[in-house]
Amino acid sequence: MDTSIELTLMPLNDDYKSIIKKFIMSLRDSRFQILENPLSTQIYGDFEPMMQMLVEKINSIFSNCDGIMVNLKIIKGNRFHYKADF
Repeated sequence: MDTSIELTLMPLNDDYKSIIKKFIMSLRDSRFQILENPLSTQIYGDFEPMMQMLVEKINSIFSNCDGIMVNLKIIKGNRFHYKADF
């Protein structure tokens, strides 16, 4: 099932920039479509493999860093090519 996920990683510590960069770079190594902007990262692909990948990545960052908050929005359907028509 095609899925779109918007993810925001929010490290609650002074080294937040390097933690975010490392996390985004690990997502770039995945086989999914990735879009990045200053506020969040969007990931597009098949639901189950994408969620398995995210569980591994989030588990890794939770294990290696303290004070990490993750916000996920999950939408059924691939919204990669969405353009506002208004």
